[in-house]
Amino acid sequence: MNDSKPPLNRINAVIFLGLPLAALLLVPLWGIYYGYDAFQWLWALAFLYLNGLSITGGYHRLWAHRAYRASPALKWFFAFWGAGALQNSILTWASDHRRHHRHVDDNELDPYSAGRGLWFSHIGWMLREHDSYEPDFSNARDLQNVPIVMWQDKHYVALTTFMNLGLPLLLGVWHGDIIGTLLLVGLLRLVVNHHVTFFINSLAHYWGTRPYTESNSARDNGFLAFLTYGEGYHNYHHIFQTDYRNGIRWWQWDPTKWMISACSRVGLASDLKRVPDFKIQRAILDTQFERARSKMEEAQSSETLRASLEREYQLFTESVNQWTALQGERYERKKSELSEALGERKGQLGDALTQRRQRLQQQWEHAALRTKLKELEYSLKMQRKRLGLLVQQAQLQALPA
Repeated sequence: MNDSKPPLNRINAVIFLGLPLAALLLVPLWGIYYGYDAFQWLWALAFLYLNGLSITGGYHRLWAHRAYRASPALKWFFAFWGAGALQNSILTWASDHRRHHRHVDDNELDPYSAGRGLWFSHIGWMLREHDSYEPDFSNARDLQNVPIVMWQDKHYVALTTFMNLGLPLLLGVWHGDIIGTLLLVGLLRLVVNHHVTFFINSLAHYWGTRPYTESNSARDNGFLAFLTYGEGYHNYHHIFQTDYRNGIRWWQWDPTKWMISACSRVGLASDLKRVPDFKIQRAILDTQFERARSKMEEAQSSETLRASLEREYQLFTESVNQWTALQGERYERKKSELSEALGERKGQLGDALTQRRQRLQQQWEHAALRTKLKELEYSLKMQRKRLGLLVQQAQLQALPA
């Protein structure tokens, strides 16, 4: 067995070890002797968010997961500012990320598997020439057909040099303090952007809760979401990766979600994918049933409680089956309505009164179907409460008399 370490990736070592050390030394020294002003701090924050949102909204949710469609103008915006984040090209980033999702926690196939340790999943995977880091674009053939993606990949070095050195330099010339602006807007901003992004690969697989699935190590963490433009709701994301949202509740901090939604309102984005609430509730209940069974076994709960749990699970299964049947009914109805609409265009249907009656019937059927779906969603929410009470009873039974 060969235990030797893979060779060092010298370029990445300079970027991910050298730049943070330079920032720790140079930024405070310049601040002590010369100081920074509000102009420089505000531009550093602006660059930080422009880079960060281009990674989360562009590289991640648009290209890696195809969670929505974007206009050419928005794609170009993401291509330039994403290059400024110095996290590789869209093609390489998205391909690595898709591999991560497909093989999450597999220490051989997941490029930044959390199973190999916090340091490895944070930056260690980029510092050496690991086999799992070898480029393989077989999972990104769709992106290879996108001209903007391939143009950025071809000109990536020039782009990232201009965005990280050229723009801050021009800003410094305009402001009259080249070195101070380069240190804040160029260096410190880049280091911060790197590490808050890397927190998702590392900390978000160690620290937080798993309300939606325990099949992988990804966690939901509101504090990390605040640092990472909404990416911290990672447990949700790993089970529902095509949703354009990570924070699905109105109060959850997800500026990437809000940016995409705002872009859709002005015509820059479309086809925003949202997971139906029923599927979300089903995932939560699936996880809670597994936990409840484990807790009842540990607590050696009474047969009565276990029977109640199994009855609840049977009701849960019936609700899922009903929902699936209703979705099938909705799909068939849409097909039928499409056929009728085509028939209308060809003049194959009857008079205007008949058509109006058919439309009213369709509207009534849609309303009835939506009502049934809402009732099923509500039934799952109530079941979650009953399940919580059962678990509490099991815990009380386990307490010594």
